[in-house]
Amino acid sequence: MSSGDVWIIGTSMTPFGRFEDKDLIDLASDAALDALTDADSTISDMGVVAVGNVYEANSHNGQRLQKQIGQTGVPVYNVVNACATGATAVRVALLSLAAGEADTALAVGAETMGKMGMLGEAAKSRDTKKQYSRKGRYGSVLKTEGILGTGLMPGVFAQAGTEYALRHGVTDVQFARVAQKNHAHSVLNPLAQYRKEFSLQEILEAEAIAYPNTLPMCCPTGDGAAAVVLVSDARLKTLDPDVRKRAVKISASVLTSDPWVESGQVQPDVNTLTRNAADAAYEQAGIGPQDIGLVELHDCFATAELIHYDNLRLCEPGGAGEFIDSGAPWREGKIPVNVSGGLLSKGHPIGATGIANLYEVTAHLRGEAGERQIEGAKVGLTHVIGLASACAVHILEARPTSGSEVG
Repeated sequence: MSSGDVWIIGTSMTPFGRFEDKDLIDLASDAALDALTDADSTISDMGVVAVGNVYEANSHNGQRLQKQIGQTGVPVYNVVNACATGATAVRVALLSLAAGEADTALAVGAETMGKMGMLGEAAKSRDTKKQYSRKGRYGSVLKTEGILGTGLMPGVFAQAGTEYALRHGVTDVQFARVAQKNHAHSVLNPLAQYRKEFSLQEILEAEAIAYPNTLPMCCPTGDGAAAVVLVSDARLKTLDPDVRKRAVKISASVLTSDPWVESGQVQPDVNTLTRNAADAAYEQAGIGPQDIGLVELHDCFATAELIHYDNLRLCEPGGAGEFIDSGAPWREGKIPVNVSGGLLSKGHPIGATGIANLYEVTAHLRGEAGERQIEGAKVGLTHVIGLASACAVHILEARPTSGSEVG
């Protein structure tokens, strides 16, 4: 944001999982109130509220949230944009601040999905498991050809990964290493839905959901919420020094949709809108991929994470397989990716995901991520993609610890 900077001064995230004793608004309230506390603010300080949710989007959840945490008469936006819903709610709030309509904003994303079967019948198919058993075939180059032409997410991302593999020689082992990494990372995240390591062999030999993705290579459904408090640059300068010290700048906020491509008429294109969003975000922030200290990206499936290394310019074109082999996206690597455990382990309550990514990166840029802290991280990128079709990329920067004082 080149003028009128917007800052995150409060963040929160509930644990992700399944909650029999809490409904959507309970979870949204927990996240909202915790974010307000983190920002040393109250709901009365907020000039605009944006609430993201997918599966109860017709229920006017922003107004329902107000009734639980405080009705102040400010504008409320109810946002739905597939898996990019939470990040879009943040962008709605940010644009209100950038337009000068308010100087403080609360953005919340929440979802209660339980054991909703997003994976469809393919997950139950014994024939699929038998046909694509990976025993004894570690490291083989993928051979599947053709266009699946499905709108079901397992099929979409299986096909996207397979197309990349055929073009660039990626193996099943390289895809599985993505899941191995993220499950290992999750052990350090107390808010993750699952916190269990898997060996490479366990991942490769698990039930096939949509080849080449096996069950540990697919994200779970669940419940959860996340929230951020945003302020304008002018408002930040009026706040307590302790609040200013922990502020994180949103240096880029980009939302894209699919441009027309011929192949997209049959099979959703998950690549072009991500590349476009990443390129615009880097330009907006005035940095390049080499400046990124950590990334939280949309790993709904292991194949998705691997191809997005390339789409987000984290590796050389065509080099995503070598990137995971090099160890670069592990938490000890050159560009740590999904140190939260990612969607594969942290969980994917759709409306909350985009804001949860911001929560994670903000925690690291503040130096408050505990055992999973990426030391020295100053710039982070978040990415989320929703079909069909939306991609949101945000770039965050830590507030300088030396030099001129903000405010």
